[in-house]
Amino acid sequence: MVTSQDDSQTQTPTAIQLDHDTLLQVKGLRTNFYTYEGVVKALDDVQFELKRGQTLAIVGETGCGKSVTAKSILRLVDSPGRIEEGQILFQNVNEEGEAETVDILQLTEDEMRKIRGNKIAIVFQDPATYPNPVFRIGDQIAEVIALHQDLSRDVLEMKIERLETTLRTNPAAPNVDEIQTRIDEYKSQLDSPPPPSTKEKNEAAKRRTVETLKLVRMPSAEQIVNQYPHELSGGMRQRALIAMALSCNPRILIADEATTALDVTVQAQVLKLLNDLKSELDASIILITHDLGVVAETCTMVVVMYAGVVVEYSTTEELFSDPIHPYTTGLLRAIPKITEKVDRLLQIQGTVPNLIHPPTGCRFHPRCEFATQICTEQRPSREEIKPGHWIECHHPQGSMKGRNI
Repeated sequence: MVTSQDDSQTQTPTAIQLDHDTLLQVKGLRTNFYTYEGVVKALDDVQFELKRGQTLAIVGETGCGKSVTAKSILRLVDSPGRIEEGQILFQNVNEEGEAETVDILQLTEDEMRKIRGNKIAIVFQDPATYPNPVFRIGDQIAEVIALHQDLSRDVLEMKIERLETTLRTNPAAPNVDEIQTRIDEYKSQLDSPPPPSTKEKNEAAKRRTVETLKLVRMPSAEQIVNQYPHELSGGMRQRALIAMALSCNPRILIADEATTALDVTVQAQVLKLLNDLKSELDASIILITHDLGVVAETCTMVVVMYAGVVVEYSTTEELFSDPIHPYTTGLLRAIPKITEKVDRLLQIQGTVPNLIHPPTGCRFHPRCEFATQICTEQRPSREEIKPGHWIECHHPQGSMKGRNI
């Protein structure tokens, strides 16, 4: 069982080292919620990995475990939830600038704080809910920056810039030599700057806040920092949340239904922004969504989840051109086509199971038209059907017979 550890405990070394291109690898992740009605088996042996520069989608119906997966990666599962077992391997860069593989589930809370929001950041679903309504947008972003970033060099650069501005605007000032001496002194300290005062640090954080808001294409960033969340539109609030998540240049950005509450036009803008920022910041993205159109447009890899289980994992192109699991096929068949007129949309029969008492064997078998006796008795093993294309299904070819997707 995985539980929080005391800060006095040291990190348990992980025997597995990730290769250079793999940023995150989730293995055997199980998360349960202990309720009065029983144990909700929210995640059961979840496995996938995220490569450098990828946009990975996690898709599935409501309640399939997408958001629980994201919260488990950041160890944000609240009571009565608990991560029971598994590994979440992350290729971290330590304070010495060296790459090291750490198991997030084995870190102390102090060690986790250095990763959460700093190395791995998250943008939540509803932009109207998550910015604190009683604090200005700029103050909220600046707090994150001040907490996670070393702003000593920023403070020195601000001092140098002000003094150089003074020299340019008043070259005949009587203390020119003194000012130049101070500039030279500050420049000599740039490689190992002294710790700034709290006031200087806050000022530098606010300055970087404006720069971050400009990075996410926020109009009038200098004015927005002084506004409250209720004064912004939904799209602007979402940009502010993305700015907060990106303020520390994370290696991984998790977007949990980040565009669901937005209209189609703003949704397209936010998705384009995320892809642009991924390239600019050399980050990787985990996009949690139920919109397969968004997946097709923006993602490189896809994890398909059903009832807390990963049933299919492949490249986006492969998933849309050759889906193998019956559940994936059902999702794709349910998408309306603008080239066809039909009286009734196709749907997956049945309902999502109660995860307190999940189906035995394959969790999808009660709704699967290809299910046989083995599906009801034995959970399918994870099998690589094609290079990079994994499924959990006893009848992987059945879903392809007679289908016109």
